[in-house]
Amino acid sequence: MSETPSALFRYNNQEFSLPIRQGSEAEQAIDISQLREKTGLITFDDGFGNTGSCQSAITYIEGEKGILRYRGYPIEQLAEHSNFVETAYLVIYGELPTQEQRSQFSALLTENAAIHERMVYLFESYPRDAHPMALLGAMVNALACYYPHLATNNHDRDIINFDDAAATLISKVRTITAMAYRMSRGLPVIYPKRGLKYCENFLHMMFSEPYDMYECPDVVARALNLILLLHADHEQNCSTATVRMVASSGANLFASAAAGICALWGPLHGGANQAVIEMLQAIHAEGDDGSRFIAAAKDGKRRLMGFGHRVYKNYDPRAKIIGKACDDLLREMGINDPLLDIARLLEQTALRDSYFVERKLYPNVDFYSGIIMRAIGIPLNMFTVMFAIGRMPGWVANWREVATVGKPKIYRPRQIYVGSQVRDYVPMEKR
Repeated sequence: MSETPSALFRYNNQEFSLPIRQGSEAEQAIDISQLREKTGLITFDDGFGNTGSCQSAITYIEGEKGILRYRGYPIEQLAEHSNFVETAYLVIYGELPTQEQRSQFSALLTENAAIHERMVYLFESYPRDAHPMALLGAMVNALACYYPHLATNNHDRDIINFDDAAATLISKVRTITAMAYRMSRGLPVIYPKRGLKYCENFLHMMFSEPYDMYECPDVVARALNLILLLHADHEQNCSTATVRMVASSGANLFASAAAGICALWGPLHGGANQAVIEMLQAIHAEGDDGSRFIAAAKDGKRRLMGFGHRVYKNYDPRAKIIGKACDDLLREMGINDPLLDIARLLEQTALRDSYFVERKLYPNVDFYSGIIMRAIGIPLNMFTVMFAIGRMPGWVANWREVATVGKPKIYRPRQIYVGSQVRDYVPMEKR
C-alpha cells in the first residue's frame, strides 16, 4: 500500500509533514488545515490566487489549456446540444435530466415565474433611476420575506424545500429584472406568459406592450440562451466564493444569492461586458474606426477591454463559441451599428496582430456578449444583471454543496495585522 503523498515543511528547526490532496483531474494542493495548530503560522495569499477554499464537484477549469466543464461535460458540447434550462439542471443536480425530470423542472420554473403582487410596491418605493443591480440584490433578498418557508436559515429545513427555492430564484430573477427595466422607463409591467420558454418569456416581459406582443426571433432566443449557458458557473470566482461564504453561516439561498449579486456588481467582476461597449462608444466619439485606439493600446496608452482573461492563459473556450453566435445574430438581424463595425475591426486586428497573439490577448466572452446584448436591445446598465441571471444556477449549486456536503464549517479567513501596537488612550485635551 503506497504512502499518502505529503509536503515537508521546515520551520524553527522542526519539520512537519503536510498532506497532499488530489482532485479528480489530478490537480494537487497542500493541505494546511493543521498548519497553525502545529506551528503557530498561517499562510499569506493576497487575493486567494493560490488558495483552495473548498472541494467542489460542480465546475472544472484548466486555464492553460482553455478547458471548461460543467459536471464533467465540456462547455463546447453543452453549447452545441443543450440550452440554459437543461444546463441549469445539470449544474445544480449533477446529472443531465431525464425527459421526466426536465419536464418537472420546466413546470416548476413556469409555476414560479410571477412574483408576489405586494413586491410591486417595493419597486415603486425606489427611485426611478435606481441601478438595476441595486434593485436586483434588494428584491432577491426580499424573496425571503415573501416566501419564508423557503428561507428558514436552517440548512436542514431549507434543503427539504430546495427544489422549490431553486426554481423560485432562477425563475423570478428574470421577472424582477424585466420589472426593474420597465419601471425605470415608466412602462406598464408585463407579466410572464405560460407556454413561452425561459428566454422567450424573459424577452416578452422586457419588450412586449399590452397592445403589441413582442415576437422573439429564433436567432435572438438562441443567442440569449447561449450567453446564459456560458455564464452558468465558473469555479470559485469573487461572487461564487461570496455565495459560499454567506451560505457557510447558515444563511438561506435567497440571502446568499443576494450577496453574490452585490459582489458581481463590482466593475472588476461583473462589469467587463459593459466596459466593452463603453470602450467602443469612446472610440466612436473620438471619430476613430479603432485603428488609432489599437496603436495606443500597443503603446500602453489605452486599455483594450474584453481581451484576455485572468484564468485562461490561452483562448477563452466560451469566446470561440459565442463569437460565431455573435456573427450569426448580426447577419440574420441585418444590424447596421457603427460600434459593431469598430468591434469587428478590433477583433480581426487582435486575432492577426503578433503583438496581441504573442501576449495571448484574444477576445473573451465579455467582448462578444456585450455586442450581442447591445444588438438584442438590452440597455447598457443591465448588462451585469444579465450576467447575474446566467450565473444563478452556479450560485444555487454552490449553496447546495455547502449545505449538504459534510458538516458545514463557517468561513473565517485569517489576516496579517499591520496596524499600531498597543498604546494608551489619550484624553481629548492632550491630543
